[in-house]
Amino acid sequence: MTTEPKPSDGSLIGASVARQEDPRLVSGRGRFTDDLRLPGMLYAQFVRSRVAHGTVTSLDLAPVLEVPGVVAAYSADDLKLVDITARLDRPVSEFVPTGMPVLARDRVRYAGEPLAVVVARDPYAAEDGVEAAKVEYDLRQPVTSAAQALAPEATLVHDEAPANTLLDVSMFATEGIDEVFAEAGHVVTVNTSTGRQNALPLETRGAVAEWDDRDRQLSLTTSSQVPHQVRTVAAACLGMDESAVRVIVPDMGGGFGLKCVVGREEIVTAAAALRLRRPVKWTEDRKDALTASFLGREQHYDARAAFSAEGRLLALDADIVCDMGAYSCYPFTAGIEPMMASSEMPSVYRLPAYRVRARAVTTNKAPSAPYRGVSRPQYVQVVERLFERAARELGMDAVELRRRNLITEFPYTGVNNVTYDPGSYLESLNLCEQTMRDEGWYELRERAAAEGRHLGIGYSCFSERTGYGSKAFAQRKMEVVPGFDISEVRMDVSGALVVTTGTMSHGQSHETTFAQIAASELGLELSRVRVHQGDTNRVTYGWGTYASRSVSIGGSAVRRAARQLGEKLCAIAAARWDVPVAEVELGRAAVRHRADGAQLTFAELADVAYLKSHLLPPELEPGLSETASFDVSTDGTFSNATHGTVVELHPGTGQVEILRYVCVEDCGVAINPRVVDGQTRGGIAQGVAGALFERITYDDQGEPSATSFMDYKVPTALETPEVSVHHLETPCAFTETGAKGVGEGGTIGAPAAVLNAVNDALTPTGVELDSTPVTPETVARALEHAS
Repeated sequence: MTTEPKPSDGSLIGASVARQEDPRLVSGRGRFTDDLRLPGMLYAQFVRSRVAHGTVTSLDLAPVLEVPGVVAAYSADDLKLVDITARLDRPVSEFVPTGMPVLARDRVRYAGEPLAVVVARDPYAAEDGVEAAKVEYDLRQPVTSAAQALAPEATLVHDEAPANTLLDVSMFATEGIDEVFAEAGHVVTVNTSTGRQNALPLETRGAVAEWDDRDRQLSLTTSSQVPHQVRTVAAACLGMDESAVRVIVPDMGGGFGLKCVVGREEIVTAAAALRLRRPVKWTEDRKDALTASFLGREQHYDARAAFSAEGRLLALDADIVCDMGAYSCYPFTAGIEPMMASSEMPSVYRLPAYRVRARAVTTNKAPSAPYRGVSRPQYVQVVERLFERAARELGMDAVELRRRNLITEFPYTGVNNVTYDPGSYLESLNLCEQTMRDEGWYELRERAAAEGRHLGIGYSCFSERTGYGSKAFAQRKMEVVPGFDISEVRMDVSGALVVTTGTMSHGQSHETTFAQIAASELGLELSRVRVHQGDTNRVTYGWGTYASRSVSIGGSAVRRAARQLGEKLCAIAAARWDVPVAEVELGRAAVRHRADGAQLTFAELADVAYLKSHLLPPELEPGLSETASFDVSTDGTFSNATHGTVVELHPGTGQVEILRYVCVEDCGVAINPRVVDGQTRGGIAQGVAGALFERITYDDQGEPSATSFMDYKVPTALETPEVSVHHLETPCAFTETGAKGVGEGGTIGAPAAVLNAVNDALTPTGVELDSTPVTPETVARALEHAS
């Protein structure tokens, strides 16, 4: 069931119109990177390290060249590419930059690290060539956990990173916080870990590169959320002007953050095409995607919270360690997860005193990239566990304890120096709980207990900072500061509209929602608007899609540009009628004279702008094209939600069955509520995956445990619950449309809600679980303890 707002003014904003992308995608006419076929195309695959840590003593590619069908094989010494290095503008005592070689040279730092590229006439010959490569290593002791990395005398992953620490920051140390803990009526602690995960987009990474002699430009088609960043890094690594590199992103089958950083393989593919002057394609296979691609999520928290006897949250103290793998990702660096957790951990609660230390630790594992939610699923899990534990110690209902501490007056500036814009924190909690009670789940839980069954109800409350502008990113002291986005809105002679955007859809329905924004602003039919994205030749610059920024920032740029175009259309019409601009207004695909109702259609006005420009007044230039940018000047916008879930634990198997899932979310103005529902449900599925299923572990030699779907457990439709989504709407004052981002919220709230429900069901056992994923073995042992 979905409760959605309805537009009352005939506007397309707030309307659940059908997705414009679907006819193409569901009929198999989508065009993805691997679909690209070019004359003379060659195929690339990578020789990868088979050890987690070692010095390369010999790399022999001569046998590779003897394999039938192999055209070339290149090592780092052959291609001589500049390292990819992401930096923060922080002292070396806080942050250590580490270059990531595009191909490993003398040192390998994780199993699967690329050492050389093999280029062949077909994919099978490329695979055979990879197998023929001969590599010898002087093995080093691998570092396979954060605890091992931080141990005294630990092997160094990077010689320049003492104590294997890439980032170490202490923030928000409120004066007198120790005294607050000493005098508090109740202090509760949580020690928790979360499993390492793969973002697992349906489409793996891939790239097709081709040199164009006519345009003197390298064209790189790739599955990326950040085409302009790929262009910047590719040009730098290859020693080319950026204008000589064009990055194109066609349809993309998911990204979830994995593709919002620059990968090494796409740069090497481009270098091979440049060198051979032939098209080269690389498509990542699933084994490499699971083991050697960017991963995420592995974090550990030691946290404690102080509460008064009346249940008021007094202080929060946390030590956060994030296992970021072997390298910093570009452009966000290894600081992305610990700094996200540090700055936003107070979440939706009033907090007088706060102290946090956060570290990014390097290990001999595939490097981490942002993954949907970026630390928020983890710290929300920690904070919500602290509230559950405090409620038990205080003898209070956990929902009531949350009520007493939720932020209710806005704007609210927290102890973390972040200002939260208006939201519906209390309203979402109340509606979620009331829905659960109205459906009878509390009564069912009591009846189940009497029957010896184990049912539990769990909640999580959270906010999601969305629409990070340059101000928010600059606070992290990033050397590369993302933020703004640019849109061009261009009307052709027929009166149809083309919208370009620097954001990049990988399933979020930009072709629909951005068209809705532009069409609503100009009074056009949706079918007359086309959205272009993912081409660095068409868009001046853009920061791509991540951090729930697309509609809030990219959509705001679209609306600004559309508004400017509407103003020009009105100016042309006013000139044709020889009246002041104030006497005309936009109508439906036309400009209307306010006094007599006369109209000039957009096509008629476009005819003047393009084909009869001599009729334009001197202050107006020919053509109908407007460009606008947008950046959030505040700390960001804050969506919020409450998740509630009901689980049943099955003795013997330890299975956790989700019986009910309710989400009450507020993302400001929902441009398309049906799209929001899809984002929410997909995010919850990924959050459930982290709570109950997905985890990559490593053996003592640094070999990953999950090399296929036989080993990496992913929830199917059978394990994914039906989700009821209820919409609240608190329009944002800082975006052009009133919209806030929503892409990550489902993932953020789900782990805590599921874990709290599991612990509620375990109440009779006396066992409490704080870490995820919760495995059947753990649940079965807990239930056996009860019996």
